Amino acid sequence: MPYISRSTDGAIDGLFEQSQQGAAEEFMPDDDPAVVAFVNAPPKVSSVSARQFRLMLRRSGLIDQVKAWVAQQDGETQDAFEYSGTFVRNSPMMEAGFTALGFTVGQVDAFFAAAAQL
Repeated sequence: MPYISRSTDGAIDGLFEQSQQGAAEEFMPDDDPAVVAFVNAPPKVSSVSARQFRLMLRRSGLIDQVKAWVAQQDGETQDAFEYSGTFVRNSPMMEAGFTALGFTVGQVDAFFAAAAQL
């Protein structure tokens, strides 16, 4: 079974395959096209700064819709939206907000990837 070894900064150190005997052998990515695509895919963005998040909302034309949704939420959610320095992709607030807006998982990933470039 192939597995990826990553360094502490998330960079891929290598792709290995666990053999039946328990020893790890380097896995050649060209052995499996699906693995090649996975290894070459850019890492998913797990968080962005508040500035990046808000700029992306504005550029996407979603800022007013999101502010209206946040205004209907509890005080903690309102405070988190207003005062967070970082927005984390898989936080409960993000999941709830993007679900309320009708985003798919792929669309949320694309939103965070685009925001990370700002």
